[in-house]
Amino acid sequence: MKCEYLGTMRNKECPSISIVVPVYNEGDSIPIFLDAMSLELSDIDNDIEILFVDDGSSDSTLKNILQTIPVCEFANIRCVSLSRNFGKEAAVSAGLNQAVGDVVIPMDVDLQDPPSLIKEFLIKWADGYDVIYGLRVSRSTDGVAKKVTSNWFYKLFNRVSPVKIPENAGDFRLMDRRVVDVVNQLPERTRFMKGLFAWVGFRTCSVPFDRIERASGNSKWSYWKLWNFALDGITSFSTIPLRVWTYIGSLLALGAFLYMLFIVFLAIFFDIDAPGYASIMTIMLFLGGIQLITLGIIGEYIGRLFIESKKRPIYIVDQIYDSNNVD
Repeated sequence: MKCEYLGTMRNKECPSISIVVPVYNEGDSIPIFLDAMSLELSDIDNDIEILFVDDGSSDSTLKNILQTIPVCEFANIRCVSLSRNFGKEAAVSAGLNQAVGDVVIPMDVDLQDPPSLIKEFLIKWADGYDVIYGLRVSRSTDGVAKKVTSNWFYKLFNRVSPVKIPENAGDFRLMDRRVVDVVNQLPERTRFMKGLFAWVGFRTCSVPFDRIERASGNSKWSYWKLWNFALDGITSFSTIPLRVWTYIGSLLALGAFLYMLFIVFLAIFFDIDAPGYASIMTIMLFLGGIQLITLGIIGEYIGRLFIESKKRPIYIVDQIYDSNNVD
């Protein structure tokens, strides 16, 4: 596909491309990924940069990346090596900060984000869109539990947050340089990239695709990590979990007041004594549980304020590798 095929709505018809690939213990996936990228992108005229972000891998990931830098012909390969494992959101942030292309495409190394969509992304970009994201229309490779909980999360997030994120859309997307520059200006340490990509706005469209099996390796996302990731997302973009307890507390107070009036009414007009121990214990345990839940939610927000107040960097770069310092 030649650059002229892209159209003329953009000032630059042949944009340079940065593909940001966060990796953690994905040594076996590196050559498979590059073979697939070469097959799809070697026939286009764009300058292509593949920017791997090694998120503190303990296997052969970094070694395998460095071996490809001098020999790759279809793209310029660079690698940002982080000092330890900071998590995928931090790794994506590091890649966006280091990417130099006119358009930037974050994607996973496991090829569940199909490289064939990149050409469609470029066509949409030439039509004037600033953000083009891949929309998973089929998730047959995911288990029932993961699909159900994922759908619940998207619906809950979009219900409580003023910033709406498209359901079944991951980080795989093309972003124009001006979008990337805005995202890089966002200072928060607790990163929920899907929400940040949606928050910045700009002209956006989707390209549907079927999600396939991983080419190699295993997912690093356990259900516990996904749960904490969901908490980060909701608390980063909504204060409704705090606000809702104001209403719950008001309803409980109203209910307690009406119950008190009911007991007084029975005692005055019918000389009926309400049983004390059981009702008191029930009410105390119920209200105690409500209070603990409320404190837990408040604690989530206070914990995030604590993290933000320390202003530690999102990640630490150990080394940046390219053709100039790798033989």
